[in-house]
Amino acid sequence: MKNNKIIIYIGILLVGLLMGWFLFGNASNKEAVHNHDATVTTNQMWTCSMHPQIMKSAPGDCPICGMDLIPAENNSDGLMADQFKLTENAMALANIQTSIVGNDKVENNGILLSGKIVENEEENAIQVSYFSGRIERLNINSTGVKVNKGQLLATIYSPELFAAQQELITASSLKETQPTLYKAVRNKLKLWKLSETQINQIETSGKVKENFPVYATVSGTVSEKLVAEGASVKQGQPLFKIANFNTLWANFDVYENQIGLFKKGQEISITTNTNKVINAKVDFIDPVLDTKTRTVKLRVVLNNRNNLLKPGMFVEGKIKGINSNEGAIISIPASAVLWTGKRSVVYVKMNENAPVFEMREITLGNRIGDNYEVLKGLKNEDEIVTNGTFTVDAAAQLQGKKSMMNKKGGKVMTGHENHLGMEKNTSSITISFNKNERIEVSEDFQNQLKTVFNAYIKLKDALVKEETNKSISASKKLLENISKVDMKLLKDNETHTNWMSLVKEIKKATTSISKASNIKEQRSHFKNLSLNLIKAIQIFGINTKVFVEFCPMANNNKGAYWLSKEEKVINPYYGDKMLTCGEVKQVIE
Repeated sequence: MKNNKIIIYIGILLVGLLMGWFLFGNASNKEAVHNHDATVTTNQMWTCSMHPQIMKSAPGDCPICGMDLIPAENNSDGLMADQFKLTENAMALANIQTSIVGNDKVENNGILLSGKIVENEEENAIQVSYFSGRIERLNINSTGVKVNKGQLLATIYSPELFAAQQELITASSLKETQPTLYKAVRNKLKLWKLSETQINQIETSGKVKENFPVYATVSGTVSEKLVAEGASVKQGQPLFKIANFNTLWANFDVYENQIGLFKKGQEISITTNTNKVINAKVDFIDPVLDTKTRTVKLRVVLNNRNNLLKPGMFVEGKIKGINSNEGAIISIPASAVLWTGKRSVVYVKMNENAPVFEMREITLGNRIGDNYEVLKGLKNEDEIVTNGTFTVDAAAQLQGKKSMMNKKGGKVMTGHENHLGMEKNTSSITISFNKNERIEVSEDFQNQLKTVFNAYIKLKDALVKEETNKSISASKKLLENISKVDMKLLKDNETHTNWMSLVKEIKKATTSISKASNIKEQRSHFKNLSLNLIKAIQIFGINTKVFVEFCPMANNNKGAYWLSKEEKVINPYYGDKMLTCGEVKQVIE
């Protein structure tokens, strides 16, 4: 009986312990979970969409503008220092496309070379003054004028020639008694390129000419005028450069590692931008390597009797029967490549499951159709951006990563970016611009680009005032101005490709604005227009100070940029509702 009671007591104790574990142990676990959730919650930071420098550990009002704070996105992406991320939405909006790099075969077993039409230096002539004097009259006042041999070019007053004529008149009266003196005077005038007819005329008339004509010694086209009317010239000083365009040179660049593939006499098929095909032969290969470009010049002489070819035209040359790498090469689309100075860069997608990118410098070989050979920097199976490359580069630059214009990356400006759907962060960012990285173009090209910028400013002002009709007119003027930009002013195919990639996006966005009937849609396309025009001005310059400004609330709180002539912020995305919302992010000198 006593043993039974002990067993009952033990059973009651075990039941009590079991119930206590269920009641208090479970509660302890819930408390631990609750405490963990509270810890996670406390890690959530809150920011202001208008003033992203504000970061709070709890929700509330912005201490600057009083707006409700919004959750700040966590930036723990685990990315490498030079990598950056775009959202899927940004990828779709900017139409960013990628493709896999792989071995390709050279079509038709040949190599394409990029080239340019230039003057045939062997046919050029310099028209000089054969005596000193002052130019009384120039009969040729502009370049591009055709002249024929014997045509009057200028009239010069020469004290020396004036005195020599008097000597001739005096010596002619003594030619019977002083034949040697007479002959010496005539020879002196011949050295000054006076003809027998002119000398005889002076001798016969017995009159001295004050102003003496200068005649063309060759036929051709005046390619350069080297003097002005009224200027003093010395004996032998150049007056005009006269070019003969009946034959021209096509100069092609051959890379250092491929010099051995080419030889004089090879047949080459040359295609112009007008799709005219010319068959010729290699005439000359420069024996000296250009140390700056690491290329040599391959020259072809072209017949231009019909005057269809013009110096400055870009051409492509195809030499069949050879290839650079036994037929198998790594090639990428030309649209994937960005150039700045000597550098060629592409953007590589580093994660096949996420839009994470990194800039990579590459070494290019020859152009083959619409592709370029890659000699160094990429390997098979790499995934690269092939469409929207400038947009990705802008994203890299604005996040302070290595980019085309900022090859070292870095952080020089304090702020916050959420450009094109980029992940938010609270670190400082960089919008870097190094003048040494700018592509060198002529001042004429920069001035033409400036007219595009001026039309853009009028469009921006119309959006500020919410005047849709004026926005449409300004966008049409912008399209007109950008169509007038002369691509012949660009010095090489790479610069030409850079410009064409930007022009395509600028025209696309501007055309959409010109067709939009409401201000909201116009502003949406204005965002993309601004992005690409910013890039164009960064790369080429317009010799004017330009301000790049940013509003964090535009584009559904993703942020948007615009260009301005003044530092004062006047927001084109909201009009008078938030006219001064934004800040200057960059000054392009």
